[in-house]
Amino acid sequence: MIAKRDGRREAFSTEKLERSLRTACAKRPLEVGAISKMVVDIENELHKLAKAEIEARVLGEMCIERLKILDRVAYIRFASVYRDFQDVDSFTKEVEALADPEGEDAGSKSQLRLIEDDVPRLAQRGRRRRARQG
Repeated sequence: MIAKRDGRREAFSTEKLERSLRTACAKRPLEVGAISKMVVDIENELHKLAKAEIEARVLGEMCIERLKILDRVAYIRFASVYRDFQDVDSFTKEVEALADPEGEDAGSKSQLRLIEDDVPRLAQRGRRRRARQG
């Protein structure tokens, strides 16, 4: 089950997840199967959490992390709906954080955190894997 921000509960839907990711990625030059792979990856991560109920913000963060890596335009499209920017300034700050020439770390410092650190972070898992391989 997915716990929505407004308190509603909704069954997890693979189709809804894929549809929202496809909407964000519409007309973007992505590899064939990239979105389907992302959906499977997110589903696997949800299963690993082994919780009967997941907050919608956790699912949203999983999508945002992957879209930011996959395609930054798709990331902004998804984030504009998910984060519900209230004004042009907050939207502009998000775009500027992506365009920061100092890289991901500098951009993420100026970007607001959506969730607490108790949620598995895609980037952290990747770093640990690379450290073990090296």
